[in-house]
Amino acid sequence: MLSLQFIREHPDEVRTAAANKGVDEAPVDRILDLDGRLRALIQQTETRAAEQNRLSKAVGPLIGRAKAEGRATTDIPGFAQLEALKTELRTFEQERGEVQREMDGLLLEVPNIYAPEVPVAPDESGNVEIRTWGGRPSFNFKPKPHYQIGEALDIMDFERGAKVAGSRFVFLKGQGARLERALAQFMLDVQARRHGYTEVQPPYLVNSDAMTGTANLPKFAEDSFRVADRDLWLVPTAEVPVTNMYRDEILDGTTLPIRHVAFSPCFRSEAGAAGKDTRGYVRLHQFNKVEMVKFTTPETSAAEHEALTHDAEVVLQELGLPYRVLLMCTGDMGFAQYKKFDLEAWAPGLDRYLEVSSCSNFQDFQARRANIRFRAEAGARPRFVHTINGSGLALVRTVSALLEVHQQEDGTVRIPESLRPFMDGQQTIG
Repeated sequence: MLSLQFIREHPDEVRTAAANKGVDEAPVDRILDLDGRLRALIQQTETRAAEQNRLSKAVGPLIGRAKAEGRATTDIPGFAQLEALKTELRTFEQERGEVQREMDGLLLEVPNIYAPEVPVAPDESGNVEIRTWGGRPSFNFKPKPHYQIGEALDIMDFERGAKVAGSRFVFLKGQGARLERALAQFMLDVQARRHGYTEVQPPYLVNSDAMTGTANLPKFAEDSFRVADRDLWLVPTAEVPVTNMYRDEILDGTTLPIRHVAFSPCFRSEAGAAGKDTRGYVRLHQFNKVEMVKFTTPETSAAEHEALTHDAEVVLQELGLPYRVLLMCTGDMGFAQYKKFDLEAWAPGLDRYLEVSSCSNFQDFQARRANIRFRAEAGARPRFVHTINGSGLALVRTVSALLEVHQQEDGTVRIPESLRPFMDGQQTIG
């Protein structure tokens, strides 16, 4: 979340950022009203407390003597005033608590600001292509979409997935299941062995505090699955548990940046995606993903964001998948992101790009919600870390793009050389 001080000092910037992100009802004015009321209450409480303290010193000995002698205390001069002050202070404290709770809740509804270089536009049409890699493949036959390839090779079963769990579920079978497992291992190895990320295996269920820390709650509750009668949510991405590893901690600044990579299943209700990508292995309620998460100092977060994006690009390059990198505009970048790059792999069978990774810099937006801080050196004042994350990659769309890019005229699919060691040297799926 944004700090109250920042909202207090830059209300117009916060309102503009919210409007440009499509959040028309960011409660900036109400927060400022509550802030004024809270500061007034604090001043009133301090004034009454000082008065109570002064009066207690004067009246207290008289009250103590009266009680020792068995006399009534109500007739002592100043007693009634002292009791009235105590009642008034309790009222002030209760109101302070109510105002603070309302303001804390509203602060969670204010979106992050965005970097100066982020394009301002209402939707994806404003995203800017900043680079591409690899040429789109040409075929001497009409390329098929991945779902036709998968069904023809008997490695994808959408019908039985729907029978077991409903729409947007699928069975991977045989070499299809092996391909995705190999991809996951390959991706983890690239990031852990080459790029210096520490691999973690996170919980797949998290509590509401963890979801709030990464800004999945309260605004996006409908996009996730909750366990009935328990304060547990199925993870929408490994970003949630991995970021919250350090919730309510003060990190040693000499250990930053901390880089983690994790594989996990992801569960999303896709509440806002009705009618989108209903066919194929593209938009599912359950899918697997390799996620990269960084904790950095404010001074290094911009460079670490660029480096994380490059780390995700390496995976696509080694798989021989042509892609483009987009700088996302305000209307398509998300509630919590300060800056975001999307990597989109070319899918010739679908004749379009598929998003396989979003690489985001949140600055201290998540860290404030999760209370993750660091000390640059012993005795230094704690500061909030910056958090960065990105897919490295989302497996469903990577599988889809791989099947389409590397399909062959005889119906088989060529396995990229970089992936063959993870499939016992197998060269084709057929």
